[in-house]
Amino acid sequence: MQQALAGIDLAPILPLWLLVALGVVAALALLPAVWRRARGAGLRALVFAAILLALANPRLVEETRETRPDIALVVVDRSDSARIGTRAAQIEAARSAVEARLGRLPELEVRVVEVPEGGNQGTRLFAALEQALAEIPRARLAGVIALTDGQVHDVPRGPSPDIPAASPIEAPFHALLPGRAGEVDRRLRVIEAPGFGIVGRSVELRVAVEDLGVAGNGGAARLSVRRDGAPPRVESVPVGREHRIEVPVERGGPTVIELSAEARPGEVSELNNRAVITVTGVRDRLRVLLVSGEPHPGERTWRRLLKADPGVDLVHFTILRPPEKDDLTPLNELALIAFPVRELFQVKLREFDLIVFDRFANRGILPPVYLRNIADYVRGGGALLMSVGPEFGGSVSLAGTPLGTVLPARPAGGGSGTAEGAFRPMVTPLGARHPVTEGLPGANPDERREARWGRWYRSLQADARSGTTVMEAAGGAPLLVLDRVGEGRVALLLSDHIWLWSRGHDGGGPQAELLRRAAHWLMREPELEEEDLTARIEAGRLHVQRRSVEAAPPPEVTITAPDGSTRRAPLQPGAGGRATADLAADQPGVWQVSDGRRSAFAAAAAANPPEVADLRADPARLEPILAATGGAARWLGTGAEPVLPELRRVSPGRDAHGGGWIGLRRNGDHTVTGIAALPLLPPWLALPLVLGLAVLAWRREGR
Repeated sequence: MQQALAGIDLAPILPLWLLVALGVVAALALLPAVWRRARGAGLRALVFAAILLALANPRLVEETRETRPDIALVVVDRSDSARIGTRAAQIEAARSAVEARLGRLPELEVRVVEVPEGGNQGTRLFAALEQALAEIPRARLAGVIALTDGQVHDVPRGPSPDIPAASPIEAPFHALLPGRAGEVDRRLRVIEAPGFGIVGRSVELRVAVEDLGVAGNGGAARLSVRRDGAPPRVESVPVGREHRIEVPVERGGPTVIELSAEARPGEVSELNNRAVITVTGVRDRLRVLLVSGEPHPGERTWRRLLKADPGVDLVHFTILRPPEKDDLTPLNELALIAFPVRELFQVKLREFDLIVFDRFANRGILPPVYLRNIADYVRGGGALLMSVGPEFGGSVSLAGTPLGTVLPARPAGGGSGTAEGAFRPMVTPLGARHPVTEGLPGANPDERREARWGRWYRSLQADARSGTTVMEAAGGAPLLVLDRVGEGRVALLLSDHIWLWSRGHDGGGPQAELLRRAAHWLMREPELEEEDLTARIEAGRLHVQRRSVEAAPPPEVTITAPDGSTRRAPLQPGAGGRATADLAADQPGVWQVSDGRRSAFAAAAAANPPEVADLRADPARLEPILAATGGAARWLGTGAEPVLPELRRVSPGRDAHGGGWIGLRRNGDHTVTGIAALPLLPPWLALPLVLGLAVLAWRREGR
């Protein structure tokens, strides 16, 4: 809008200091005449005044101005907490109504600023506001109207609680909040939760159930504790006080723990009544018993492998009596120390996580009752690894003892012996899908092509009775057989030449990796399960992986969301017996995946933990900014139509709110588009005026 303003301005011909000096000289020259009251003193003063006025050059200036409209910012909160219940609808209705009312106010431009969901950073309202302010002149800012629930996590703070924060804006900041004052919310707060736990022990969780918006927390609330989808355990916990929960870790890998506090009547939402914790079970130092029989070149291989692992406590006994030295010497005279047979194989047998027999022959050292104890140990959940040589096919073979009942293979033809000759171990088609042998460096790409690792020269002829043959020797004979027996596991290596790989013979091979995988599979490490279903959640996506040695197409999986809804999803086949699926996980809580035989659980924490920490609509966080800018907080009510305050324009320095209204500042910012200047005492007029007054003064003084 164009405006014209007129005024008088001075454009001195001489510098201002010189004009002041001339005025002082003129005043000094007039003092004697005024003191004597001489005639013409007044006219002489007029002459000096006319000269000084002509030198000051007065002008009549007329400005043409273009008034620029003020700008009002409407900040709309789109965070998760602003979408709880009917808040999103209330905020959207209020935004439309506020825009319409502001549009009717003269000389006001309206701009809308959207505040997106901030992820783990909470609601970044002032960051979005600063970005909008960078694009407008601060002199035109009339004010800010924020449509928010008040849960803002980047409010400027002062250096200390006693020093208020400096406001980022110099105009009124008003907040319009959905709902009404006095909301209450119950939340479950996890104070401390370990990320790892020792298998076989319990971890301690520290939690607190708190009621926000209630004066003086008290009473008790029921808390449900569910582990890996099992039936929940319900405990009564005091409200407002710390509570400790013991949760046992029964297996390696992730254990998903879901905590849920009962709802409080009238609370805003139950979204923060739940918490999901993932505790990864790890084993303590593993206890391994290694019993070596007849000395051979590869005997040290097992010891070096197991001693190199800092997480392994190794107990190693070597039977130094070779078969050709069977001279009936008593055992207690051959051993450096007495072989603690009873302590190892009866009293403390179940304290070991893994038992390894390396070319051990049945020469009466272990009575049948102890071998039966080992078989029972395996069936009850123990792990047995046997690396055998020629003794396995003879009369002293462990296959003919009670331990043979848990072995997956027996000597072929009732003990026909050993196959001598060079061969390269081959990974079987099932082995290519089994985690123990899948992807081994140098392995044969398929059953028709040869492996690239070094050759072995001896294998035992055996018939596989059960389990999975993952590696084979020449002619398809079983070489490495893995089996599950009852609750335990057995691995049988039908050759004593794996040590050639560790020496680099014929190019060597992945000896340490193969034995490490076999040992960890025996001890049920989760990442080496051949029949397994896992699920994890990353960046809001549910990643499902099914692993199986079966060649059949993978079945569809059933996915159960935290709210109880289910859907089916196909799995995409991949390499190494894997099949995967990738889906959106948009709900916090425990997700369950099932393929019909196995179930897996994944924990989805709240996408924005600061956002759900307090779900009440509350202006408390904004109070410092409201006080610093002279703004106010108003409630929109709970109805479908928001209750809006009256919007007014106020002059700078006036109150910006009152009963039932809020104000936006009227700045009056403008741009000068033109200037016209007219001299009031031009030279052609100033000279006759000065001369005329001088003549009059001379005539007056001459009389």
